Amino acid sequence: MTKSQEIVNNPFLNKGTAFTDAERKALNLEGMLPPRVQTLDQQVDRVYAEYQQKSNDLEKRGYLMSIFNENRVLFYATFAKHVSEFMPVVYDPTIADSIENYSRMYVNPQNAAFLSINDDSRETIRQSLVNAAEGRDIELLVVTDGEGILGIGDWATQGIDIPVGKLMVYTAAAGIDPAKVLPVVLDAGTTRDELLKDPLYVGLDQERDYSDKYYNFVDNFVQEAEDLFPNLYLHFEDFGRSNAANILDKYKDEFLVFNDDIQGTGIIVLAGVLGALNISGEKMTDQTYLCYGAGTAGAGIAQRVCEEMVQEGLSEDEAKKHFYMVDKQGLLFDDMPDLTPAQKEFARSRSEFNNSEDLTDLLSIVKAVQPTIMVGTSTNPGAFTEDVVKEMAAHTERPIILPISNPTKLCEAKAEDLIKWTDGRALVATGVPSAPVEYNGVTYEIGQANNALVYPGIGLGAIAATATTLNDAMISAAAHSLGGIVDPKQPGAAILPPVDQLTKFSQTVANAVAQSAVDQGVTREQISDVKGAVENEKWYPVYTDLADLATK
Repeated sequence: MTKSQEIVNNPFLNKGTAFTDAERKALNLEGMLPPRVQTLDQQVDRVYAEYQQKSNDLEKRGYLMSIFNENRVLFYATFAKHVSEFMPVVYDPTIADSIENYSRMYVNPQNAAFLSINDDSRETIRQSLVNAAEGRDIELLVVTDGEGILGIGDWATQGIDIPVGKLMVYTAAAGIDPAKVLPVVLDAGTTRDELLKDPLYVGLDQERDYSDKYYNFVDNFVQEAEDLFPNLYLHFEDFGRSNAANILDKYKDEFLVFNDDIQGTGIIVLAGVLGALNISGEKMTDQTYLCYGAGTAGAGIAQRVCEEMVQEGLSEDEAKKHFYMVDKQGLLFDDMPDLTPAQKEFARSRSEFNNSEDLTDLLSIVKAVQPTIMVGTSTNPGAFTEDVVKEMAAHTERPIILPISNPTKLCEAKAEDLIKWTDGRALVATGVPSAPVEYNGVTYEIGQANNALVYPGIGLGAIAATATTLNDAMISAAAHSLGGIVDPKQPGAAILPPVDQLTKFSQTVANAVAQSAVDQGVTREQISDVKGAVENEKWYPVYTDLADLATK
């Protein structure tokens, strides 16, 4: 391939029809492109017009991915102009369909690293990361093993779309340079029979490995990634519930790491709760919290809200008395033999109830504990029934209800039903986009408990501050920076800021996180101007003059 062909086939350099006459001459591109030179704005208009012609969201995502594969600046310039419209197409919920069809639709590795447990030596892993990075200075890496994808389970290598999508949001929302990011999948096999039996499946056709070999595989990857990329922010995503917390706990004090399912979801729900309490005027320490769905996300959220109660003056033991965890078997009790370590932290004693054996369904549990906050991470669609919601609302003036399971088909309740069933008293956020609800002359804006409101800003702030760790104080700063934005005087105000202002609020979060890191002295470099450091880290989707590449 000639140098000119390498340039037009490199998505980090390609400008398509926007190469100037001078660039075309200097880079030997004359005759390789249509003659008319277009501006980036003209290209964006063309891409969006074609996008609108697609008949469904999966086709729209496929088209946008083709632009992403060809020209990163054009992709992100278009994304920036249509953030709220593109978010559910580029990422959740459309990405679930993309993952399920990944092998059938595969056309491009999208600069990802695909690592196999069958070839897990540190030498091989290191070389694979070097190959995927192609000499780029990687500052942000998102990795998954594909076991706990959204609410749809184990998709192994097909789960690589999650790191790719997450990194898109990091760049669109927070301005992380797309040339400094790397998506990675750790393929340890799969439990999904349909993949194992599918001749088109592109991952390992073997059962998922749960032995010590798996943890050695993960450790080899982490050690090599951290050694190879010394300024790395490492983001773990959609690991299974049996492994996610163990992996985070192992590395969080040694490296700058983040788990969005455990920490990110906790931050955005905490921000929503803080926003709701801003409206109701109630105290955090007076709340009773019920979590329906006690997996990785549910337990992580509970831990984050519990930590906030501790910061507001309760002891850890006192704070935990405010929490009730509900899973498939009902209310979790401390005598149950199969509790995860995270669940044990919040399991209750049967002696607290006269009818503990009856607390196996959500309605009975709500009657018994009378929660003021109810969060759904169960992926059990419609679980927050009218009876359950009305029972909750009978015991609290402003019930805080967050059905955040996604995609849409797995959500515990619809926002419009929650508003109607509580006569407009519920303070609601959902995990998927929800339209405003008109009820009794009031327009209720429904916030989306979308991690995209927090994780891009956290990453930007930590990277800009050269943080050495991501600790509880930095995470709390992120939640408070969002929770304080709501307008409590506005009738029907949302408890979380709108996703269409994602870029603005990512900056807010980044500044808060970076300031916290600097104040604590957990940075590699001394930062005197926090906001300046954050701004200097940001990348913008604009073309630069490439004519000087001809001399390199």
